[in-house]
Amino acid sequence: MHSMRIGAIVGAVALTMVTVPASDAQAVTIACGGGASTGRVSVHGCISSETGTIDHPFRHVTAYVKLKNTGNRALTVSYEAFGMVEGATDWTKMGNSRTNVAPGQEFGPEAVGTVTRWVCAPGKKVTIRVRAQAAGAAWSAWSPASTKQCTT
Repeated sequence: MHSMRIGAIVGAVALTMVTVPASDAQAVTIACGGGASTGRVSVHGCISSETGTIDHPFRHVTAYVKLKNTGNRALTVSYEAFGMVEGATDWTKMGNSRTNVAPGQEFGPEAVGTVTRWVCAPGKKVTIRVRAQAAGAAWSAWSPASTKQCTT
């Protein structure tokens, strides 16, 4: 009984790594955090990070959303993402959008927004959070994801 409970907790906390094809034929690896839900839609926030150049040493952080409609009707889902670098006091809005998700279907990972103004410093954690609202239902809880790496 105890090991089943521990296994469920570890499974819920574990990050999922997903590779997404980029437009320039390079693959981008993203890390997805824990899930949340609104109505019959599950929501996962995901993050990727790439390092700039020596002349422009900023981290390019992109927030992604993954949605799954577990219901039997298509739904219009609105979503938004915010990000914050460790030590900051305010969340930065990275983007928002909406999409239609067919019954039983998954959507994403889809880029919501990118921030390029955070300097890449060793061990400096960047966190994104994503939430969604399905067809007029309440907003979901936040689904966070984070990385300390300059490149995921």
